[in-house]
Amino acid sequence: MALGELLAGLGVNTRVLMIGAHPDDEDTNLITWLQRGRYVETAYLSLTRGDGGQNLIGNELGEALGVIRTEELLAARRIDGARQYFTRAFDFGFSKDTVDTYRHWTRDSILSDVVRVVRAFRPHVIVAVFSGTTRDGHGHHQVSGLLARAAYDLSGDTLRFPVRDLGTPWVPLKFYRAARGNQANGTLGVDVGEYSPLLGRSFGEIAGESRSQHKSQGFGALERKGPIMNYVRREASRVNEGTVATTERSLFDGVDTSMARFRPILNAQARGRLDSITVLFAEMRAFNPYAPNALVPMLVRALRSVRLVCPLVGLTPRCDVAPASDAGLRLDLALSVFRLEGRIAAALRQAAGIEFEALASRDAVALGVPIPIATTVFNRGSDTIAAGIAFVLDGDSISRRPLAVIAPASASRDSGVFRFSGVSQPWWQGMPRVGAMFATGGRAEQRPGHMFSTSVIVGRGADTVSLTLNAGLARRFVDPVRGELERAVAGVPEISVSLGQTTQYVRANDALVRDVEVRLRSADDGSRDVRVSLTLPSGLRADSASRTARLERYGAEVTVAFRVRGRLSVGEHRIEAVASSNGESFASGYDVIDYDHIRRQHMYRPATIRVTAVDAIVPPSLKIAYIAGVGDNVPPALTQLGIPTTEIAPADVARADLAQFSTVVVGPRAYDAHPELIAANPRLFDFARRGGTVVVQYGQYEMTQPGATPFPITINRPHDRVTHEDAPVTIDAPDARELTYPNRISAADFDGWVQERALYMPRTFDPAYRALLSMNDPNEAANRGAVLVAPLGDGLYIYTSLSFFRQLPAGVPGAARLFVNLLSAKPALRGATP
Repeated sequence: MALGELLAGLGVNTRVLMIGAHPDDEDTNLITWLQRGRYVETAYLSLTRGDGGQNLIGNELGEALGVIRTEELLAARRIDGARQYFTRAFDFGFSKDTVDTYRHWTRDSILSDVVRVVRAFRPHVIVAVFSGTTRDGHGHHQVSGLLARAAYDLSGDTLRFPVRDLGTPWVPLKFYRAARGNQANGTLGVDVGEYSPLLGRSFGEIAGESRSQHKSQGFGALERKGPIMNYVRREASRVNEGTVATTERSLFDGVDTSMARFRPILNAQARGRLDSITVLFAEMRAFNPYAPNALVPMLVRALRSVRLVCPLVGLTPRCDVAPASDAGLRLDLALSVFRLEGRIAAALRQAAGIEFEALASRDAVALGVPIPIATTVFNRGSDTIAAGIAFVLDGDSISRRPLAVIAPASASRDSGVFRFSGVSQPWWQGMPRVGAMFATGGRAEQRPGHMFSTSVIVGRGADTVSLTLNAGLARRFVDPVRGELERAVAGVPEISVSLGQTTQYVRANDALVRDVEVRLRSADDGSRDVRVSLTLPSGLRADSASRTARLERYGAEVTVAFRVRGRLSVGEHRIEAVASSNGESFASGYDVIDYDHIRRQHMYRPATIRVTAVDAIVPPSLKIAYIAGVGDNVPPALTQLGIPTTEIAPADVARADLAQFSTVVVGPRAYDAHPELIAANPRLFDFARRGGTVVVQYGQYEMTQPGATPFPITINRPHDRVTHEDAPVTIDAPDARELTYPNRISAADFDGWVQERALYMPRTFDPAYRALLSMNDPNEAANRGAVLVAPLGDGLYIYTSLSFFRQLPAGVPGAARLFVNLLSAKPALRGATP
């Protein structure tokens, strides 16, 4: 019950900040219990957006995956009610220690971002998810644990962290580290599975739903009923240092959690206001849920009173602390009163039955083009209200309307126009990333979309108060299967120009004939002619200097194809497309990231193809069957290299005709995502025994189960991996046919790799396998599990933990040459003429 939660939380004025490294690191159980169970204002700070992870629900990787995982965190927070913060750190991939992590991240910049969040959120308690030691198993995790403690120690230091850059200093009172279910490592335990009669669910159930929003990582969780003990370990305290940590009964032991803690800095008038509000809170909690409108007069009085507290002690009406010297209780009071006002206003809105929406008829609007907006204030309560001024919060135009009286069970509708001045995109991507750091200045919280606002007067007679209601600009529509859907309205270019695969391969110096398709998308209401031209690298020519297409209406899409011929020398080249219409030029387009569990997002990229011309020989008889895995963009690269590739769904392997293929390739983590492949494995092994080659890309621990591989392998926990993309590679079998045919592989083929070399590498393997390569990160033993080859009947079985799923979409030439060799290992092809 939304109103019941708001009322129960009135007067709670404590704050807890949890700090971790990635989306899905957070202790969702503890967050939910604090926020929904104890009404403590709780926030999670993730250093990164999870860009370097893997993707179980689609093919997006890198920054596109970061958009998905950011939205998954925000979806989780909408369920558990906590706030969400980020730093500017880009997740560059797995890191084994702090030294490697700080090769990519600037420590002082990330620490400044954490301090900025601490000063903005002003937590009384900080909970670090990780220990800050090598036990954390990931350099990012360890760094997050270290920076959490550093921020606890230093967020009050105005010399190192100036006020003008990072905000007014704040000194947290207590510091804990999460121990989760480890009682031996904790000093305080709480039952986070407690049942809430108010909600009809346990906090463990709500936490499970929140956790399950991390779908791209496969973190679906049970919505558990019954007790769930969770533990934290106190590491530092500024309020009860003399007490034994194991005797604590609350995170806030030693902290005055009542409004009474502010009395020393309040004058008589302010104390009287807070005392009267406290009395009102007690009265309101005894409300009749069947007559919530009876609460309106009390909530109106409480809101009027709380708005007077800050001015009475010399602060601004909005509780913005102007003097940089203000600290301690005055800072605490300012934010506590500001948040309290928000809770009372939200409760008043619920009790009065007021709703506000701003809708448009389409979800993409051309920049600068006026779009009609319909705003509605709904009065679903039993008292008359008045709606005042409507205006755009983050646009240039302001639309003022006269006061309108809205009777009970009715609505007031208005209309206007709005113009987008810039494209809608994930805000942290508005500027180019520099290495592993976003250029966003470490903004603390997720920036909202375009918001509209209206002022509503609520109350009876002379006892009234003004409420500001906000609504995001949205389009609402009905899907026949999914029901009502709502999408945020986005500003887009009049003409969007997109090219397909933005990184492509060609075989160097070979005759090339390829279609370059340019997709045009219109956001203009009128029809228009669009002229498209290509800029080609030396050695290529198109069948036409330009082409003209007609886009008839809003939403129209047209694909213009150019046939490109020629030859390219070894190296990197670029193909660029430009569209011209009505005197304007357009050279970028957007991809839409759209999944049911997250909000729709637009990602922009230039209309450019980066072409890698690779010196690779491909046997003409090579023919591939490809079983797609997770986050798998490998098949397009094979097709671009001239290898006939047929994709086979995992469910169809058991009945597919494999005899027509030279090689069957299994994509990364395919056995994890599609357990039915284990049952189909005898067909793949039989294909090899009959003379074919089976190439299996990396999996996780599922690859150690019986039947996953023809000969056993073991994968250590934690697993072996080579995270340095430039780690030296030793070719242990330089004369192996897999490394000499059809392309001779050398150390140069491991130049220019991205993010990592290999992951989930087998630690041991059956003697039936031949190991071709060995590699390791600094100060570690060499691992020989990157490429394992085993004869199987008349054919071969190859297991590789090299990260081809990252290298091939990135256009790494050496990775392409090596992958072609593995595909070409079929004995019948060994004697083929290249």
